[in-house]
Amino acid sequence: MILLPFLIAVVVGIVVLLVTWWFRKMNFSLFVRMIPGVLTIATAVILFYIGFVNIRGFEGAAYGILAFFLMIFAIASLVMVKAMK
Repeated sequence: MILLPFLIAVVVGIVVLLVTWWFRKMNFSLFVRMIPGVLTIATAVILFYIGFVNIRGFEGAAYGILAFFLMIFAIASLVMVKAMK
């Protein structure tokens, strides 16, 4: 039950971190570098809402787990953006 949402979140999270790193390497502005993290946070909030309100139960918990791990990767992406000069 917990493995598939975790795997999906890890794959998507690695893509988000790679895109953030690539934007930083291309010397884009701070706003552009923050876009992957902000979009991931918005996606995580929407997935949590769908799982909690619309689906509910054990199936909705999978959405919540996915949203939790996506939020961790989004925060890591935003920290990576802020840590750079």
